[in-house]
Amino acid sequence: MATDSLLHEFPPVATEAWEEAIVRDLKGADYDKKLLWKTDEGLAVKPYYRAEDLQGLEYLDPPPGHFPYARGAQPSAAWRIREEIDEVNPELANQAAQSALAVGAEEIAFRNVSIHSASDLGMLLVNLHEIPVHFCDAGEPLIRLLIARQRLSPASTGFDPLANLDFAAEILAAAPPALTPFTIHGEEFEESGATAVEEVGFTLAAGIEFLAEMQARNVNIDRAAASLEISFAIGANFFFQIAKFRAFRLLWARAVESFGGAKPVAAARIHARTSRWNKTVYDPHVNILRGTTETLSAALGGANSISVAPFDACYKAPDEASRRLARNTQILLKHEAFLSRVADPAAGSYAIEVITDFIAREGWRSMQAIEAAGGFRKANADGQIARALEQSMAAREKAVASRRRVFTGTNQYPNPSETALDRIDVERVFAGRRATQGFERLRLRTERNAVKTGQSPLILLAEIGDVKMRAARSNFAANLFGCAGLPCVTRQFSTTDAIATADAGLIVLCSSDAEYLELGWELMSKLTELRRNTPVLIAGNPDSADQLRTAGVTDFVHIRTNPIEFLAAWQLRLGIEE
Repeated sequence: MATDSLLHEFPPVATEAWEEAIVRDLKGADYDKKLLWKTDEGLAVKPYYRAEDLQGLEYLDPPPGHFPYARGAQPSAAWRIREEIDEVNPELANQAAQSALAVGAEEIAFRNVSIHSASDLGMLLVNLHEIPVHFCDAGEPLIRLLIARQRLSPASTGFDPLANLDFAAEILAAAPPALTPFTIHGEEFEESGATAVEEVGFTLAAGIEFLAEMQARNVNIDRAAASLEISFAIGANFFFQIAKFRAFRLLWARAVESFGGAKPVAAARIHARTSRWNKTVYDPHVNILRGTTETLSAALGGANSISVAPFDACYKAPDEASRRLARNTQILLKHEAFLSRVADPAAGSYAIEVITDFIAREGWRSMQAIEAAGGFRKANADGQIARALEQSMAAREKAVASRRRVFTGTNQYPNPSETALDRIDVERVFAGRRATQGFERLRLRTERNAVKTGQSPLILLAEIGDVKMRAARSNFAANLFGCAGLPCVTRQFSTTDAIATADAGLIVLCSSDAEYLELGWELMSKLTELRRNTPVLIAGNPDSADQLRTAGVTDFVHIRTNPIEFLAAWQLRLGIEE
C-alpha cells in the first residue's frame, strides 16, 4: 500500500518528454555527436534505454539454464577458475597444478607440457582426480593417449577439429563422455582485431561447419555438439563483452537445434580468457585493472570457465606473485563479491538486452555471409576472413596510434622516468600483436640510447604569454613526448630572449595562437643572433603556420599530429637511433 502511494508521486514520463528535455539542455549542440556512442560494431548506443526498446526481443523469458541459453548455459553462475600452467616437464607441471589447486584454482590448463607416452600422461595427472584439465596444444597422439586412459577425469583439449575432420569423426566414435576433445578458437579472432559481431559470426561459422561435416560423416549431432568447447578472448568493451557471450549462446543453441540436436546439448560450453592484445609493458599494473574488468564481464556474461593472464605475461615469464594476483582476481570476484551467486545479473538491463540482440542479429548475418562464400574453411583459405580482420585491426590500431583509444601509462599520461629494459624479455614483448607495441618501440629506443650515451636530450617546454593556453599546451606536449620516454622540463618565461639563451636540445614554444606569430619571429631572430641552431616547435596549429615556418620554426605539434610518426622522426632528429 505504501509503495503504491509512493509510486503515484512519480507519474510515467513519455520518451518524447525526455527527448524534449535533453534537446533543451543541449542548447543547440548536436545530439548525435554529444550523446550517441558510435561503436566499432556499427551500433549507435543511445544515452538511455527504456522498456519500449525491448519490444520484439524473443529470448527474454527463458530463465538461466533453459533453451536458448541467452541467460546462461546453467541455472547458477558458478564459473570455474582455470589456471594456466606453463611448465614443460610433466612432473613439474603436475607440481605446479597441485600448488595452484591448493590456493583456489578449480581447473588446470596445461599450455606447453610435453607428453610422449602413457607414463608421461600418468605422471602429469597424479593426484588430479576429478579435477577438470585442459590440454591447450594437444595434437592427435595426445588425444589418442587420453582416449586410451582408463578412468579419465574430466578433460578437454585445444585441438581444432577443422584441421582434420576425418580424425575428428574417428575420435568421436571412441572418446569417453569425460573427454571434450575439440575447441573452436574464437579468441584468435578477437586477438586479430575482430569486433564483437565478427568474433561471434566467425566463431559460429566455424562451429556450424564442424557440425555439418560431422553430420556428413554420420556422426550423431548430439555427440558432435557435446564434443566442443568454445574459447573466447575477453575484450575491453565491458558491456559489449557481456552481450557477446549471451548472444553467442543464443545463436549456437539455434544452430544446434537446426541440425536436429537436442536442447540440452545446445548449451555452448564457453571458456573465456583475458585478452593479450590490450596489455602493456609500461605502467603494467594497469593490466591488473584491465584483467579485472574483463573477468567481470565474462562472469556476468555467463562463461563456464575463465582464465586470467598474469599482468606481466606480455613482457616476461610470470612469477609466483603475478600468478597469485591473477588467480585472486577471480577468487575475489567469485567468493567475496559473490558474483557466482546470481545467474545472469545483467538480465533486464535495457541497454545490455539491446546490445545482445544487436550482436546476435549482426553475428548471424556475418555467419550467413561466410556460408554464402562457401563456408568457413573456404572463406578462410580465400583470405576473406583475414581481410575482414585486418580491416578491423587497422581501425583499432589507428585509434590507439591517434590516442583516441586510451592506454593509461602508455599512449596517455605516461611516466617518462619509468624504465622497462631491466625487466623485460624483448622477444616476448614483440611476440604476437598488441595494441601498444608502436609506442613501446619508441620508449625502448629512448631507453637504449640513454644506456648507451648516459643521457637523454633535454626538451624545453617554454611557457609564455596567455596563462591558460600556455599551460594547456605544455601539458599536451609533455604528455606526448612522454609517450616516447622523452623527458621534458617546463619553464615559464616573460621574454623570448630568455628562451633563446636556455640550454635545451629542443624548444617547444607554448602559448596562444594569437601570440605565436610575434613570439615565433622574435625567438627565431634571437636564436639567429646568438648563432644557435636549436630546433623550435610550436605547440598548436595556428593560422600563421606558414609564416612561422618562413621564420624558421621547424614543426608543429597538435591534436591532429600522428604521434608515432612524429615521435619517431624527432627521436632521429635528436640522435636517438636503434
